[in-house]
Order: sequence, then C-alpha cells, then structure tokens
Amino acid sequence: MKNDNPYQFVGERDYVHGSVPAVGVLVVNLGTPEAPTAKALRPYLREFLGDRRVIELPRAMWWLILNGIVLVRRPKQSAELYAQVWTKEGSPLRVYTEKVTDVIRQALQSRYGTPVVVEYAMRYGQPSVAHGLNKLRQAGARRILILPMYPQYSATCGGTVFDAVAAELTQWRWVPELRTIMQFHDEPGYIRALANSVRELWDKDGKPDKLVMSFHGIPKRYFQNGDPYHCHCQKTGRLLATALGLTKDEYIVSFQSLFGKEEWIRPYTDETMKALGAAGVEKVDAICPGFTADCLETLEEIDEQNRELFLHAGGKQFRYIPALNDRPDFVATLLDLIERNLAGWVETNESYQAAVVAEAARDSERAYRAMNE
Repeated sequence: MKNDNPYQFVGERDYVHGSVPAVGVLVVNLGTPEAPTAKALRPYLREFLGDRRVIELPRAMWWLILNGIVLVRRPKQSAELYAQVWTKEGSPLRVYTEKVTDVIRQALQSRYGTPVVVEYAMRYGQPSVAHGLNKLRQAGARRILILPMYPQYSATCGGTVFDAVAAELTQWRWVPELRTIMQFHDEPGYIRALANSVRELWDKDGKPDKLVMSFHGIPKRYFQNGDPYHCHCQKTGRLLATALGLTKDEYIVSFQSLFGKEEWIRPYTDETMKALGAAGVEKVDAICPGFTADCLETLEEIDEQNRELFLHAGGKQFRYIPALNDRPDFVATLLDLIERNLAGWVETNESYQAAVVAEAARDSERAYRAMNE
C-alpha cells in the first residue's frame, strides 16, 4: 500500500483492543503480466528487470540499457510468447497459484480455532506483495508467515520477496511478528511429489533414455559471490534421481532462461538438448523442478523451444512432465511446511474450543466470587 505521507505510518485507527488477533499466511509467486500484450508486458518487465537483485549491474548503466533497448524490443517479443500459453482463465501461473492458495486457505481455516487468513501475491505484477500484506493486516493478522513458491533459494527470487515484504512493513505503524520459509529444495514431501509425477508418466508410457531436470539459471558471477542456488538445484536433482532409482548416466541437471551476454551456471538446457539429440539419444523426458507452477518458461521455452531443438538435432521422442501445479501431494507438502512454521502461533479447533470453555469457566467463577464478596 502506497503511503503518500512519509510522516504518517499505516495503522488501524478503529482497532479494538482485546480482540483476538489473526494469523496470516502470504503465498508469493514470481508474477505475471495482466495480459499477453506488449502494453501489459512493459510495466511487468520494468518492475522485474529493474530489481537490483535480479540484475546486479550499476544502476545508471542498467537504467539506460533497460529503458533504451530492452523495454523497446522485448515487450512485443514476450507478448507473442505469452499468447501461446495463455488460457481462458488467464495466466497459468496465476491460475495455479490461486488454486493452491484456495486449498491451503480452506484446510487451515477448518483445522485451527485460531483465526487464520491466507492470501496470495505476485512478486512482480498484481496482486502485489504490498496488497497481500495489507489484506492480512486489515483482517487483523498480527503474526504473518511468508511462503515464497521457490523451492531453491536464490537472492534473485526468495531474496526479492524478503525485500518487498520489508519495504512494505517499513510503512506500518504496528509491525507484525514475521516468519519466512526461504527454501524447501530438499523437503521429503516435495521430492516425493516430483517423483510421483515422473512415475505416473513412466508407469503409463515407459522410461526415456535420459531425464533432463531443467532449472532456471542465474549468472555464474552470482554463484561465485555466494548465492546457494546452484547447490540447492544439484541437491534437488540428486534426491529426485535417488527417489526414482536412477544412475548418474540416466539424468542430467541443466539450466535455462539465459538473459544477457555474461556466462551463467552450466550446463545450459538448450545446448544439452542439441547435444543429446546429436549423440543419438532417442528419448528424453524433461522436468522443471524449480517451477512450482507451469508458466512461460516451462510451457513455451521447454515444451516448445527445447522440444524442437532436441528433435531437430536427431532425437525421436520428447516429453515434458508438467510442474507440480495443484497436485494434491504437493499441496499436502506445502500444508505440512506451513503448519510446522506456524507452531506456537495457532491452536487446533479442539485445543481452541477447550481454551474457550476453560476461560468461560474462569470468568463464571470470578463473577460468582465477586457477587459473594
């Protein structure tokens, strides 16, 4: 929420002291433009590529490149690609984020006596992180748990969510207690859900010659400066391979979505696909464990561009394994993560009702004593 008066913090003027505070959960995904058009892409890309954690270059130099070159050419190109994956319901990433949030909301509200409010936000685009936080504040949340939907931590994703949350809270008069789930790359339930999604395809149509696990890339410079993302991706890959019983020769971890001219962490997915096809590998399955919801990078870049690269290089069969999206086993994992991180903040319905009954009994006893004193 924008605060036009720098000397006035945002607060609840009609707050009723003694009211039961709620617990808030904010589910945050990367973001999406409002429509698959150049007009809608321009502000989205300006916010995304203008983030100092996403592009670590001197601000003045990058401002000139971003506004003088990138935002002149890229919106139209990106809009054409987004149009290919857009659905009747809208952006796939937003659709799945909404579905997951709805399931989480219903489960938590039925499970706990403590009031629990669940909202979702997009790091870039709408609804913004500030919007989501303010909806929680208006619902009376005094304790807030942040869940970025990025399994592997990077400053370019989870780090930017923290920045957005912190920037908004600097404007609040009454800052809430805060907890964050910054990664779940090695969470057993997450690995199990990934493995289940692969096995379902293999049990039906057989195994490929190679499983390619493609993650979004980051510049090599970021990794060398201490970003743990590459290590998290490799660990996810190893755990998934182990769960599937794969040998080192049966899978490969690669990185996609390169941007700019500097070197990124390797191997690159597009080069990997071409090399596999040229080497005589006939059947490849691709999965993107770093993307919890299907989006442009999975549906267009992997299932279209990289499919074509592999087949054109000599491959015979390419299958894309969808993101976890709103799979029940994945949502169950998220619920488990959330509940563990809400420990001490919430009470189950049974505990809550017992506490209400006990407090009512104490009030009755105090009232009785007061009448007889």
